[in-house]
Amino acid sequence: MNSALICGVDEAGRGPLAGAVFAAAVILDPAHPIPGLADSKKLSEKKRDTLAERIKADAMAWSIAWADVEEIDRLNILQASLLAMRRAVEGLPVLPDKVMVDGLHCPPLNVPSEAVVKGDSKVAEISAASILAKTARDAEMQRLNQGFPQYGFDRHKGYPTAEHLELLRIHGASAVHRRSFGPVKKVIVESGLC
Repeated sequence: MNSALICGVDEAGRGPLAGAVFAAAVILDPAHPIPGLADSKKLSEKKRDTLAERIKADAMAWSIAWADVEEIDRLNILQASLLAMRRAVEGLPVLPDKVMVDGLHCPPLNVPSEAVVKGDSKVAEISAASILAKTARDAEMQRLNQGFPQYGFDRHKGYPTAEHLELLRIHGASAVHRRSFGPVKKVIVESGLC
């Protein structure tokens, strides 16, 4: 019996004010089930990191991609997220029979796709993709923290927390801030740099 290759796709980082938006595509291997898969937002950082290593070791195929800050500002966050998702699917070493995407929208693909609302809680492949996207984005924010320590990216991961908004007001927007996002745009306008 030939079972269809299902690919799960999810993104991480639509809401933050800084950094790229990441996406992952995962085809799980039925011969190597991975217990504990769930929506990445419902898992501890330690559990996500452990599962990410397991997914990379045991999945049939996986791919991580992103759209950078310039693409986010040029296209808008939804289109940039869909671009990152398309890149993740195109980066797979095998072509899936069907792609299941978390949320309301599917990127343009050359294979059949289906959007699944709350898919990261319902479809194991999407859960796995959400974990890879989240851990990859968190690692990138740790890296950006090395270059821009004054913003505290290691703590809030670029999300618009009270701390981040205050640091943004104090230091202004960096090269890795999304200039099309309201709070960043406001700081740029107030500083007279627009």
